[in-house]
Amino acid sequence: MPAYRTVNDIFLGDVEFWRRPLAERHEAFAALREDTRRGGGMCFHEEVTPMGGAFVGPGYWSAVTYDDVRATTHNPNFSSASGVISTEPDPGYLAVGSIIVMDDPKHVKLRRLVAKAFTPRTLQSVQESVQQRAHHLIEAAKATGGSCDFVQAFAAPLPLQVICDMLGIPAEDEAKVFHWTNVLLGIGDPEFTPDLTALTDAATAFLQYAAQLGVQRAEDPRDDLSSRLMQAEIDGERLDPFEFGCFLVLLAIAGNETTRNAISWGMQQLTEHPDQRTRLQANYEAMAPRATEEFVRWASPVIHMRRTALADTVVGDTKVAAGEKVVMWYWSANRDETVFTDANSFNIERENAASMIGFGAGGGHYCLGASLARREIHVLFDEIFRNLPDLQITGPIERLQSNFINGIKRMPCEFTVR
Repeated sequence: MPAYRTVNDIFLGDVEFWRRPLAERHEAFAALREDTRRGGGMCFHEEVTPMGGAFVGPGYWSAVTYDDVRATTHNPNFSSASGVISTEPDPGYLAVGSIIVMDDPKHVKLRRLVAKAFTPRTLQSVQESVQQRAHHLIEAAKATGGSCDFVQAFAAPLPLQVICDMLGIPAEDEAKVFHWTNVLLGIGDPEFTPDLTALTDAATAFLQYAAQLGVQRAEDPRDDLSSRLMQAEIDGERLDPFEFGCFLVLLAIAGNETTRNAISWGMQQLTEHPDQRTRLQANYEAMAPRATEEFVRWASPVIHMRRTALADTVVGDTKVAAGEKVVMWYWSANRDETVFTDANSFNIERENAASMIGFGAGGGHYCLGASLARREIHVLFDEIFRNLPDLQITGPIERLQSNFINGIKRMPCEFTVR
């Protein structure tokens, strides 16, 4: 029996929806896409606070088809300046987003400051560091005797260590950064973010830490991205410590959370599909690029992004009034059956996996760290397959309760120590 008799039974703004099995999520978004294509246009959903509670806020339109998501992100009538999550918990939280909640022309100027650090050519110099760190994680896991938590042992530390190293954050501070990012992106999960106080405290502490690092790098520059940001000029002006702090928080969050979850879901799905894993391990270098795209497509680590209309505009068959919000559901667009065959299934040989929008749907806010994320995923799975070839996920996964990040908090694994 279908869980949703009509699209009116689907409440994407309700935190309870995101606690249900993934199969029900697939079914719900498929129904919404079908309704959109039948001429119903985008559905309108009420909002609730991220931690639950009564319906609040004006609500939002839901872009659920691949075409509507891309049309929204490329439409100049939409702004990200008022926030990018479906419901903003507090205006003060907006500052944490930095350029992600900024429009042009300032957005593009700030983006250019950091873009050179994430080009494929520049990232060649990071390759050795990624490989060394991945190898060290493998050796540390072996010391456990053959069982550990995959997220804590592999998926979480690799991208965290790499981005902290690029930013010049000392190794002894990585645990604090890890905690802060968990809280800031754990909205909806009481383990990480039990209330708004915890959210505000984490945002404040992280911003203060980042601003202080900016002051240090302005006075004593080193060979790291933080120093380059503090020394760079935009129209004759440099970033002040608070602007830099916002920038660093964004880079630290985006540089570890999304890659962590693409890695986690990738291994979970390979365990669920041993035939695909066998083929991948047997011909890794040739198959890895397409498999990496499929990891990100299937995981859709960032479930959604939001835009606000600056003027009356149209998305597909829907008229959106100035001031109204549109939430782009990447999770749904990456499962659009008109673009991806058998879209809810996992397939490392999917021919058009690179068409996925796991790093955003293009445009000015496309993920700066996409190339770095792909490199980290490629290197870590290569190290695991060569050194822990029989690693398997052995227990039930523990999902993050969130409508923003499709995360895995814990996932036990076992392997033979050779």
